[in-house]
Amino acid sequence: MDVLYFAWVRERIGVPSERIETGAATVADLVAELSAREERYAAAFADTAALRVALDQTLATFDAPLAGVREVAFFPPMTGG
Repeated sequence: MDVLYFAWVRERIGVPSERIETGAATVADLVAELSAREERYAAAFADTAALRVALDQTLATFDAPLAGVREVAFFPPMTGG
């Protein structure tokens, strides 16, 4: 699966995207798996309330299942003005 990182998430992790193999069942499981990798991932995912996630370019929640998903994107909430 492709995992994309945007804005400060990308800055903390240090890469814009990566292809990973995972057995994670939900987005929350994926976040836990990534956070356990290295400190930079743990820092990026320390406060999931400050993050949004999209699965195959559709907004989702952190309890959403990953079965069949090809792309996961993490980004901060967007503001308008």
